Amino acid sequence: MEISALLTSAGINIGVCCVLFSLYSVLRKQPSNRNVYFGRKLAQMRTTRDDPHWFERFVPSPSWILKAWETSEDVILAIGGLDAVVLMRMLVFSIRIFSIAAIVCTAIVLPLNYYGQEMEHKLIPSESLEVFTTQNVKEGSRWLWAHCLALYIISCSACILLYFENKSIIRRRLAYIKGSAQDLSQFAVLVRGIPWSAEESYSTTLKNYFTKYYPSSYLSHQMVYHCGKMEKLMKSVREMYDVLYHDSIPSCHSCGLSGGGRPNLFNILVDEPEVSEKGKMDLQDLRDNRGKECPAAFVFFKTRYAAACAARALQSSNPMLWVTHQAPEPRDIYWPNLAIPYRQFWLRRTATLLATAAFLVFFIAPVALVQSLANLNTLQLTFPFLRGLLNKKYVSQLVTGYLPSVILVLFFYTVPPLMILFSTIEGSISRSGRKRGACCKVLFFTIWNVFFVNIASGTVLNKLSVFSQPKDIPLQLAAGAVPAAVKFFMTYVLTSGWTSLACEVVQLYPLLCNFIYKVILRKDHGPFDGEYTFPYHSEVPRILLFGLLGLSFSILAPLILPLLLVYFCLAYLVYRNQIINVYITEYDSGGKYWPIVQTSTIFSLVLAQIIAMGVFVLKRSTVCFGFTIPLAICTLLFNEYCRRRFFPVYGNIAAEVLIDLDQQDEQSGRMEAIYQRLQTAYSQFEWLTYGRSRRKSQYLSDDEDTLRHTQELKTVNLVKKS
Repeated sequence: MEISALLTSAGINIGVCCVLFSLYSVLRKQPSNRNVYFGRKLAQMRTTRDDPHWFERFVPSPSWILKAWETSEDVILAIGGLDAVVLMRMLVFSIRIFSIAAIVCTAIVLPLNYYGQEMEHKLIPSESLEVFTTQNVKEGSRWLWAHCLALYIISCSACILLYFENKSIIRRRLAYIKGSAQDLSQFAVLVRGIPWSAEESYSTTLKNYFTKYYPSSYLSHQMVYHCGKMEKLMKSVREMYDVLYHDSIPSCHSCGLSGGGRPNLFNILVDEPEVSEKGKMDLQDLRDNRGKECPAAFVFFKTRYAAACAARALQSSNPMLWVTHQAPEPRDIYWPNLAIPYRQFWLRRTATLLATAAFLVFFIAPVALVQSLANLNTLQLTFPFLRGLLNKKYVSQLVTGYLPSVILVLFFYTVPPLMILFSTIEGSISRSGRKRGACCKVLFFTIWNVFFVNIASGTVLNKLSVFSQPKDIPLQLAAGAVPAAVKFFMTYVLTSGWTSLACEVVQLYPLLCNFIYKVILRKDHGPFDGEYTFPYHSEVPRILLFGLLGLSFSILAPLILPLLLVYFCLAYLVYRNQIINVYITEYDSGGKYWPIVQTSTIFSLVLAQIIAMGVFVLKRSTVCFGFTIPLAICTLLFNEYCRRRFFPVYGNIAAEVLIDLDQQDEQSGRMEAIYQRLQTAYSQFEWLTYGRSRRKSQYLSDDEDTLRHTQELKTVNLVKKS
């Protein structure tokens, strides 16, 4: 690929970005699109303001870039939780390390690559990209020590920055835990695998067990139920509520409900005597029927420390019985998976592992298709009738420089939803855990298919002669395949990086749904009225993949570094804007995405060092090869130190912290209030009432004015029907 093809791809992507950002600046000011671009703010205002015209008077800030830049990290923490802070620290770390890499490699490595061989250079746009990579360095060149020095600087800088980021996030997590003293999950333990008894129910068996072995700390428990009929009944009630509530008012955003516009569901629909009595009978029948009980329950303890000890202990000599885990936060529970028998979990995990592996193999086909498009000679041989068209300069630049990355990006849009499905089938008990599991799967999938399969399909698979000498495959991959693949990866950064960020700001899919609902269907509410959370499972792997590309190609092809640096700077502003305005925060993992970031970064560093060793061997620089080996060993030792020093904090809360919080609550007299809240916070019947709808606050209200308003809504609907 020539530089002109790269410039063509860059020009197309820059043009698309400019159009989308300009479109966003216009669309965000339209009142009809405020539920798309200010969902979080509108959801917050809807629950806190009593002004019936607050929606019409809401005015967006004039400069979203300035607003995103000026927002402090403490505000991000208050809005998006610790996971949002981890995302921002990930981007800050990337900006810092790639700023160092860009300066070092552009100033030292790039000139040495360009003048690595005695040749007559063309004009820059007509030069091949290979001229700017290590492929242009002569064998035995004495200037390869500069590449080794640059690798040392980048690796040491990354480790130092990682260490300080680890310390900073650990301090944030400790402050987060101490600041969430009213977190009820610290008093709750999820118990699964309760043994069946013919004489007594699961509830009685559980109570007898914990009163025997935890007599001083056991408080109470809440069973998990099979509740298919009740779930269907409450789903119908919620659908009826949505119809009555939205059809009875001109605009769902200007209803002016006191107490934040949160009418009580049952006061609207379930106040008729026969309906109310039937509902009470069904609920009582569900509680009394032991056949509806699942072998799982939430057990509540009198102190946080007692709950932590019970969660970590092995309760039975049979590890499949009385399995205990720290309970998720009430709003974080993924209720459908609680009814899964514990003995099925290993089968589900094995099945999802096999399904993921099958999908990995299946996805090799579109990746190979992309690589065939990137290789103009292969494309002409495969489709000889296109030879005349492909010989045109601008067509060849478009096909090889832009089209392959676009096709791969479109294929990859199917990956995150599928991995969420796999994590759900796997049996995750929390919504944050489900998203975090999907994040790990998407990350592995992208690294394997975008990096390794692209490299293999672009070189080894197209050169069958390589298989005649298998011992040369590692060297071919390290010194020939990886530098050659940079042509595709640079255009991939432009398409999947720059353009995807512009699409994220514009919110194309929610905007289209909003248009269909409001313009075509003539509804005043849509499916995206401030009710979706940040897609960590798709965005975190994308950021880490670009980190892998940058570290792997830093000394091999330094031209990729400025493109990545622009991406990370733009992502910093875009994601801050989306967290501030668009996405709501229903649950938080407490910063547990950071171990994924640490592990992925160390893997990228070690991979870059291994590739560099292959380059040094092929270029016959044994001194540089010898100096790189201790660098890789020190990187792995640093990772092991971080795993032992920092990672345990993400899995468990320190005993001293829990005991201090317990003592503070006992001294202040807050324990009794916490005990009362525990009885209702983990109520499965409330979940049945509100469903998995993220607008749970709309169904909750004890305010007298709100209840009176719901009666008025009923009267209005009765008059309309009559």
